[in-house]
Formats: sequence, structure tokens, C-alpha cells
Amino acid sequence: MSTLSDAGIGLFSTCPSSKGTSQPEYLDRVRDVARWCDAAGYDGILVYTDNSLVDPWLLSQLILTETATLAPLVAIQPIYMHPYAVAKMVSSLAFLHDRRIYLNMVAGGFRNDLLALNDPTEHDVRYDRLVEYTTIIKGILADGPFSWSGDWYTVKNVSMSPPLPASLFPGVFISGSSPAGLAAAQALDATAVKYPQPSSTENGKAPADPGNVGMRIGVVARETDAEAWAVALTRFPEDRSGQITHELAMKASDSQWHKQLSVLGREDARSERSPYWLGPFENYKTFCPYLVGSYEIVGEEIRRYVELGFRTFILDIPWSPEELEHIGLAFDRALAVFTG
Repeated sequence: MSTLSDAGIGLFSTCPSSKGTSQPEYLDRVRDVARWCDAAGYDGILVYTDNSLVDPWLLSQLILTETATLAPLVAIQPIYMHPYAVAKMVSSLAFLHDRRIYLNMVAGGFRNDLLALNDPTEHDVRYDRLVEYTTIIKGILADGPFSWSGDWYTVKNVSMSPPLPASLFPGVFISGSSPAGLAAAQALDATAVKYPQPSSTENGKAPADPGNVGMRIGVVARETDAEAWAVALTRFPEDRSGQITHELAMKASDSQWHKQLSVLGREDARSERSPYWLGPFENYKTFCPYLVGSYEIVGEEIRRYVELGFRTFILDIPWSPEELEHIGLAFDRALAVFTG
């Protein structure tokens, strides 16, 4: 994966979900995935949050103790904790581990989760709140006392102790699939993360700053298309119960990316030679599109995304260390043209 840093590409993975697994099995799985990604040289790993999952900060502590350089990308939902508490966690983990944390700022998604906590705030307004929330976190972590009086939060002369070294200041990610999310990312100078459409239909839709654009995507790549699709279809078979769950989840969500991908799936965007596949998403097995095919075919699609301005890739949960090697070969094909 040595060409990634040369091309200015950030590569993240995703931590397994705690839903539907036993405690010992889950802890072993998280440790394994974190170690694989660390050994493969990934920059970080996304740690989910919602009402049904274990706390992402506790998982991030586990990941930091099991790895040498891998940085947790912690999902942050404002309704769960005060911005000072987020800043304190970032500072404390940096002090304890001398490691950087990334923040994945979450505006909502499953509306019923928010209503259960008495938060009826509408979609676009949640992004306004998220801008204020994240601004306070960044302000508290910067040098000097910080004060803020806004529409949702007020703090006065707050200083962080232990102080956060500037070199460990957190990178900030935010969904950029909706106009409100994209505006929030630009206001915060954050990485805008999209759930991409095929590269042929993404043209002109990526934000202008190539340093601040990312995507969530899964990859299954092998030497030949036939081998890759055999693996993908075995791993993600059609599941009628999953399709019903997906339909119910879409009705309960006001997330723009969820609706966009659902519409795209109904339009059957995958052509015979396109690697773009929504099967796992439509069967409620994961929450991102997949690229499936030979190293050359998948690598070419990744190359097109890079040309469109995407510089951060958050990949789905890896199945094995060997899977990370296959993914690495596809990225090597994609980035060879940029690194000579």
C-alpha cells in the first residue's frame, strides 16, 4: 500500500458491529480486524454509533491498546454527550496513548433513535446544530480558554487539561450526501464523506476541494471478474428477510444517502461491465455500495473516483487479512498512474 501516501490518499476500514454477536466472539473479532488493518498500514478505522450498539469510545480504547498506529474514527452523535465531553475524551486518549483520534460527526440517520431520546429536530436543522457542536469541540481543544454562546450550547472560558498537542488534533469527517451535510462540512473544513454513485454518474458532483472529499465503499477484488463475483455473491446472497428489513429501515430514516442509494438500487445501475454493486445494501447486510471485479476493473473505477477529487476511502469491514491484500492490489492498480 506504499503508493497511497504518495498519492495523498487516506485509507480507513470499519470496525465490526456489536449487533447480533456474543461478547467473547465480538471482542476477538474487533481485536483481529484492528490488528489486520494496523498491519496493512491503514490510517484509521470507523467505529459506528447508534442506540443499538456498544459505546464507540470504549471500543476505540480497545483498538488503541491493540494497535501501533491505527486511528479510531469515532462516530459522534450530539444527542449522546456534551461537546466538552467529546473534547475531554479526545484529549484523554491522546494523553494516555500519544495517538490521534478522528471524529465522524453524525447528524442523525435513524429518526426513531432520536425520537426515543426526545429529539424531534428536523434533518437540515440537525446539521446547523452539528456545526455549532463541532466548532465548540475544536475550540476547546485549541490553545487558550474558549467561550461560545449559540443557539444550542453555551460555554465560558473553557480550557482543556491535559492539553492536546497540535500534532494530535483530530481530523473531522461529516456526511456530505445532502446539501445540508455538504454545507456543514465546508463550514467546518471537514472531510465530506459521500456514499458514491458509479463514477460515470458522479462527474461534477464531488465538492471542489480534493483534500476534503471522501467516500464509503466496499471492495471485493480478485485476479478475474468471475472469481470476484463468485466471492461477492457467496458472501452477500439474496435475503428476502434482509430486503424487508431494508425497506422498513428506509421508511424510518430521513437520511439522504439512504434514500439516494435505495433509488439507485431500484434503477439497477450495474451494467454488465460495471463493478458497482448495491446487493449488500439492498439485502441489509451493510450500509455502502460495493465495487466488485478484477483488480484492473475495480482499480480503474477507483482511479476515476480519485480523478473526480475523492481522497479518502472508508472501506467496509474486512473479512480477513487476505482480503486486505486483495484490496491493496486493486488500489495499487488505481494509483500507479498518479505515482509513476
